[in-house]
Amino acid sequence: MRLTPDAVADQHEWVRERDAVVVALINATRADLGERFDTEVDEVTGGQYRRAVDEVFADGDRAVNVAALVGILRDLDVQGDYPGFVVDELLGRELAGTIAGDQPLRLLGEATFHYADVAIEDVDAAVEGADGSAGVYDGDPAGLDDLDAALAAGFQTRLPGWEWREGASPFAVEPTGDTGGSE
Repeated sequence: MRLTPDAVADQHEWVRERDAVVVALINATRADLGERFDTEVDEVTGGQYRRAVDEVFADGDRAVNVAALVGILRDLDVQGDYPGFVVDELLGRELAGTIAGDQPLRLLGEATFHYADVAIEDVDAAVEGADGSAGVYDGDPAGLDDLDAALAAGFQTRLPGWEWREGASPFAVEPTGDTGGSE
């Protein structure tokens, strides 16, 4: 794999165009998490997702890492079930955290990856039932479903809609203005 600005731009476009599948997965994941934690979580629109993708890729340092992980997962197919399961889970979790942002969002993105990874079967079945196709992932490399789960987990964590993120943290300490040194 060779990463150039053009290669990063290509991955950016691919991630943006994946909006239908990823947004459905984000909303399925949010619904499940909301039910489990007894809270209401806003759904995400395609426009919100695409704007968040643009924001992630506008940060060149983050963009090159996201593009590399996306590129690997798009092509990843490991012979044998268990070794492939381990490597695509590792890469998917890292991608979700990278997209989500700094701590604590990074950790939440990584943890949410596993919820999204489980929900992917329901999204795949819904797509299969809706358009008569064999499903989103039939015949694709093994890493593609983990890629979608990582995109959903990272972007759902990054996007607004969670009540606890709507205001300032109650744990923030106000600066005293004292620099501690002599002036």
